[in-house]
Amino acid sequence: MEIAAIIIAAVAGLGVGVGGIFAYNKRNENGGKNKADDLIRKAKHEASEIVLKAKKEAGEISEKSRHEESEHRREWKKTENRLAERETALDNKLDQIEKKSEKLVKQEKEIDELKNEIRDIRTKQQDKLEKIAGLTKQDARDKLIQMTERDIKRDLVNLVAKEQKEIQHDVDETAQSILLTAMERMSSEVTADRTVTALKLPDDDIKGRIIGKEGRNIQALQRATGVDILVDDTPGMVVLSSFDPVRRQVARYALERLMKDGRINPSSIESAVQKAEKEIEKEIVRAGEDAAREVGVVGIPREILHLLGELKFRTSYGQNVLLHSIEMAHIAGMIAEEIGADKRITKTATLLHDVGKAVTHKIEGKHAEIGAELAKKYGMSDEIVHAMAAHHNDIEPTTPEAVIVKIVDAISAARPGARNISAENFAERMRDLENIATSFPGIDKAFAISAGREIRVIVEPHQIDDLSALKLARDIANKIEATMSYPGIIKVNVIRETRAIEYAK
Repeated sequence: MEIAAIIIAAVAGLGVGVGGIFAYNKRNENGGKNKADDLIRKAKHEASEIVLKAKKEAGEISEKSRHEESEHRREWKKTENRLAERETALDNKLDQIEKKSEKLVKQEKEIDELKNEIRDIRTKQQDKLEKIAGLTKQDARDKLIQMTERDIKRDLVNLVAKEQKEIQHDVDETAQSILLTAMERMSSEVTADRTVTALKLPDDDIKGRIIGKEGRNIQALQRATGVDILVDDTPGMVVLSSFDPVRRQVARYALERLMKDGRINPSSIESAVQKAEKEIEKEIVRAGEDAAREVGVVGIPREILHLLGELKFRTSYGQNVLLHSIEMAHIAGMIAEEIGADKRITKTATLLHDVGKAVTHKIEGKHAEIGAELAKKYGMSDEIVHAMAAHHNDIEPTTPEAVIVKIVDAISAARPGARNISAENFAERMRDLENIATSFPGIDKAFAISAGREIRVIVEPHQIDDLSALKLARDIANKIEATMSYPGIIKVNVIRETRAIEYAK
């Protein structure tokens, strides 16, 4: 196409040139012939050059086309060879797959035949075993399950006992380390002061002056203080009796002031009681503020501080309640610091945990509940209220701070010499422990030992197995917690012993 176009262009150019010449000759008929010949020759020469150039270009294009066609043919040949090779390879793979498929089908048939053969053999063996053992398949299965259950139960008991022993060892070691560290850092008197309820007189003659003419002095004193004054034959002693420890202390201060002054009459009694009340009030406020300052607790409402100060005149089993609370707060702060609990909440709740005892003679209820209600009434936080209410397990402690208050209360109350308990109360507590243990079925004997810190329970081995012994220990501990009040902890030790006895004759 390109060659034809070039030739057509050359011929067209030649035609144009000749046409131009004829036109020129026609316009210039009178022009020179030589000039026309020159133009013709020039046009022919140019046309010849154009034709030669076109032929040359046509040859080059033709050669290039032939070369490209040859290259394409070689590429097509290579592609055709590759396709042929791939087709051959695919044919070979298909043949191999067909052979493998036939082989697998044959193997499946053989496996099915083997399964059927094995099933027949197993059925025959099972029939023979049933005949030999005298047991059916269901009976053998039940017996195997029973044996497995027994083995698993034994392993489970051993595992539980092992894990409990390891956990208890780790827990005891960590707890002992924390508690011993806190207790070593805390230094306080072993025996706290007791509130004085008996007033010593300088001489017995003063008794008559205290009673007064027809008993008017002692009656005026009892009306003003609300305290019963017992003047008996005990030499040099007057007993003050009242459920309110503050009133008892007011009566004591008033009598001491009257005996020191020497004038005992209704008017002087009234004046002495008023001065004693003011003095006791100041002492109460000062005691509450000093306790909070010593422990390092701030922000306690004045009403709660006043109740805290009243605990100075209150004892529990011979232990001064305010000193007990201060001691507890110091230990609780150390433990809270060791385990990462909130130190402020812990120390505040511990210091105030017994404020309910200041008003138990006025308000009915347990002192833990009363103290928590008063703390809530005067705006203490919920965490502090909860810790105060839970320190005797009246409610379940759910925060680390509440658990610490409960623990340090037991530590402070249970240390040697902290409290005075009568022999009758001690014996009664020991009997209660043994009665709680023997109230459960399957118990042979129960012994309260270690001053009531441990109860050993011996069970009937044919009624209580090892797994039931673990549950029994927990049930006894739960009942002790629910029905008894005691400082510290009580260890429940359940003992199961199996003896095999035979006689050789």
